[in-house]
Amino acid sequence: MKKLILTGFLLSNLLYANSSPITQEKLKEQLMPLLKKSSTYEKFKPILAREGQIGETIKTFTKDGLETTNKVTVPSYIVKNTTDAKEEYIVTKEKFEKRYTFLKKENKIWSFFKPIGEIKVVKIKNEDDFFILAPWGEKMIVKKGDFLISPLDYSEVYRIANKEFFETYKPKERLQK
Repeated sequence: MKKLILTGFLLSNLLYANSSPITQEKLKEQLMPLLKKSSTYEKFKPILAREGQIGETIKTFTKDGLETTNKVTVPSYIVKNTTDAKEEYIVTKEKFEKRYTFLKKENKIWSFFKPIGEIKVVKIKNEDDFFILAPWGEKMIVKKGDFLISPLDYSEVYRIANKEFFETYKPKERLQK
C-alpha cells in the first residue's frame, strides 16, 4: 500500500488516487499534530456570495480542473472567489456567518463579503494525486503542492489548490508587543 507524505509527515494506512477517498475522521486524526503546529493564515481577498437554492448543484473548478461537486441541502450561500478561476463552492449559512461580513452589493444577485476566518495549513508534497472525502461527503482531489486546511476549531479538513491558495491567503500578521 502506498503512503502519503505531507510536509515530511508520514500518513499511514491512507489510500491513493484509484482507491477510496480518505475520510474526514482519518484526516483530522492524522493531520492534527501538524495542523496545531502550523502557521495561521487568513483569507485576504473579498468574495462574492449569493443565497443558494435547495437542490442546486455546484461544480468547483480551479485552474487545474474539477475539484469537487456539492449540492445545497440546507440553507447555504454560493461563494465565488475573486481569483483567476473564479471557483464557486457552497458554504452553509451557519459557517458563512462565522467566516464573512457584508461589504456591498455587486448587483441584484451577488454581494461582496470580507473574509474573517483563519485557517491552519499543511502543504502536500507527495507525488501521486489522491482523494479525500470533503466535509460535505463528496470526493475532492488533492495534488502535489496543494494545501489541506482546517479552520482553527479543527472541525473539518479540505483542499485548496496551490494557485488559488496564494491568490487568496496570506500568513496572519502577529501584533508586535
